[in-house]
Amino acid sequence: MKFRAVYIVSLVLLMLVTGVFWGTWFTLTRSLGSFSTEEFIHIGKVIIANVAMPMRMIMPLCILFMLLSLLLYPRKKSSRFYCNVIAFTLIVITLLITLLVLVPIDNQIKLWTVSTVPVNVAALRNRWELFHEIRTFTSLGSFVSFALSMIDLRRRRQ
Repeated sequence: MKFRAVYIVSLVLLMLVTGVFWGTWFTLTRSLGSFSTEEFIHIGKVIIANVAMPMRMIMPLCILFMLLSLLLYPRKKSSRFYCNVIAFTLIVITLLITLLVLVPIDNQIKLWTVSTVPVNVAALRNRWELFHEIRTFTSLGSFVSFALSMIDLRRRRQ
């Protein structure tokens, strides 16, 4: 019973994390090239302000609950357990991409104005776009793998 409760909380938190990344990628990141530098700065600042604080709580909680679900998983030698391990690994990779690549760029964007944009703005935008895309798909992979860890894919005879 404890495992199921932890798993459900983990799944909901992972859904929220993945939803934030998927929504940003689907609605914004794919269109970055069509925004002027001024629009990019404005949109970047708004999104950073909207998600920075909530994600500081949701993502660590997600990872904590996913780790607990690993520790409480009843059959540690099953393929479903390994789906859970893959999901956990992918969400940790997602966190590392966020902290090591995207947050430093976000911190730069927060300080920019149209007149203070660095000369390498195109390269930074491209890096920001690429790593947003990678992060989106690592989080989606984590979600799918985590969901699969609870689904019995074998046919049951009735």
